[in-house]
Amino acid sequence: MTDQNLNFQDMGPQAGFDPIDIEKNKTMAGLAYLLFFLPLITCPESRYAKFHANQALILVIVAIAGNIILGIIPVIGWIIMPFFAIAALILGIIGLINGFGGKTKRLPIIGKYDILK
Repeated sequence: MTDQNLNFQDMGPQAGFDPIDIEKNKTMAGLAYLLFFLPLITCPESRYAKFHANQALILVIVAIAGNIILGIIPVIGWIIMPFFAIAALILGIIGLINGFGGKTKRLPIIGKYDILK
């Protein structure tokens, strides 16, 4: 099986990722959690950076959708919204640490999906 045929779901931590690619693109992978599209522009050939761009994109989608949905629900949604925002911030920090640290761990709860292939 070639690298191009591997899905992110098939990989355990570090499986299928080139250590040179990881070392070279740690910064872009970490910065993906601030601007998810940055690795797609600066290093589109990096599987490691693309993995973290995917995780960051999922986090952005969940954060925006969650805030919209909770904003529509009167009172209870408004009470829950700050806790949801804190949870999204914590997930972003986890991803940032993993990206800069050279780890390919998925984000808890939401990280099992692959949008970018």
